[in-house]
Amino acid sequence: MNKALDTASRARRILFVTSEVFPLAKTGGLADVSSALPAAMSSLGADVRVMLPAYPQALDLARDLRVVPGGDVPEGRLLVGRTPDTQIPIILFDAPALFTRKGGIYQDESRENWPDNDRRFASFSRAAALVGLGRTSLAWCPEIVHANDWHTGMVSAFLHFSGERRAKSVFTIHNLAFQGNFPLASFSTLGLPTEALSPEGLEFYNQGSFIKAAIRYSDRLSTVSPTYAREILTPEHGCGLDGLLRSRACDLVGILNGVDYGVWDPSNDIELPRKYSPDDLSGKDDCKSQLRDEIGLPQESQSPIIAYVNRLTDQKMADVVLDALPQLVATGAQIVIHGTGDRRFEEHFAHAAQAYPNNVAVRLGYTEALAHRIVAGCDLSLTPARFEPCGLTTMYGMRYGALPITRAVGGIADIVDDAGVMNADNVVGTGFLFDKAAADDMVDSMLRAASWYRDSAAWKRLQRRAMTRNFAWGQSAQQYLALYDSALGVTTPDECRPIRIDPPIAPSIQRNLFQLEA
Repeated sequence: MNKALDTASRARRILFVTSEVFPLAKTGGLADVSSALPAAMSSLGADVRVMLPAYPQALDLARDLRVVPGGDVPEGRLLVGRTPDTQIPIILFDAPALFTRKGGIYQDESRENWPDNDRRFASFSRAAALVGLGRTSLAWCPEIVHANDWHTGMVSAFLHFSGERRAKSVFTIHNLAFQGNFPLASFSTLGLPTEALSPEGLEFYNQGSFIKAAIRYSDRLSTVSPTYAREILTPEHGCGLDGLLRSRACDLVGILNGVDYGVWDPSNDIELPRKYSPDDLSGKDDCKSQLRDEIGLPQESQSPIIAYVNRLTDQKMADVVLDALPQLVATGAQIVIHGTGDRRFEEHFAHAAQAYPNNVAVRLGYTEALAHRIVAGCDLSLTPARFEPCGLTTMYGMRYGALPITRAVGGIADIVDDAGVMNADNVVGTGFLFDKAAADDMVDSMLRAASWYRDSAAWKRLQRRAMTRNFAWGQSAQQYLALYDSALGVTTPDECRPIRIDPPIAPSIQRNLFQLEA
């Protein structure tokens, strides 16, 4: 990118629309991305505002919060303020009837999806589109509206059918499996034309789909790793939308997520009992000892600790981890499970902790501070997945010297280099990969890891290799700015080539989704 274009992109006005942002609201990695990426782009000179619903916690934690005079929008009003950590300007969609509730962001206290999630996030998307159209009393109007995941998928449709001069739309697919599919009738009240409710629009197997609307009507599309961008163009990983995605392949890029090392770095992590770094790993031993005390595992100095800090779901291979547990325990390893998910998996992990009290500890739920202490105190981070858009947990573990045992799929293929079999004279790689979603393959990787672990000097060299891999947001932020310029027509295809999918999809397989669905 030449200097003139670089300066232009840094001055862009960007509305970053998301359903969660750390620390105002978090259920997963989207919140971390929604905090760190806008901050990284802001540091490059971009004028970024983050927009999210005014959940109770967001109202409590936001700084300098005030009502926008004349800021009423359908079903709510607009508030402005700043995030408490990065000080990024935020716009909150304040709609108490939709978002002031007991329970979670997406689910009630019984962990059932809110029955009106379609209305909740359609209203939020409409409010964001109005900001993108300059049809609010805000004294600011974006050039780019960057929406994220299905909850904001309708933003692009509202902008597309506005018939007005508007901001360009960019949509990031963080996980294609979560699509926001609802009865088609619920979309009939949104004011969209009939064509939008057809198979050529957002209709998807007799339902309406938020994410299909975004894929169909956004000016540019991105995913959170280059490998996942290629995978979702195939029937295996396309979740029924691969045909439409292939038809949009020339507008789709894969940009690897980054890590906010102001939050996730053992050398400055305020949650740890003792800090450490690649140059001085002694503090990790203290973190390990204190973690055992905290979670009730015996101080077995010769045993590695394996962390499974994850959503307890089929995607994250919780069933395979359960199948592998007896074999992992037989090696002498200790396993710490922290997360929430399907109740059947939670119950099985709780039973495993009772069956193996000296080797398995389970802490259901999710606490940010505990997650930091676990990753700091463990030797290995178990992060397998049947599909993996990016792999932020794997990145976090690597920074903390918790070497990943994980499956070579999606973003993991862009993150982890396999260490191979034990060879103290040839220390390569940053973790331990396996191919099949099977317990035996997972255990084989664990046994390879154990052979490395027994050689303390070689193990520390592996740890240092992983800890010094740099996944900071700077490069990815520059790629997003280049994508915005592409949407605005500022750059030529050659200037965008570094973030295009390579190799390109052959025209012969660019089938139309509308024929595919018939």
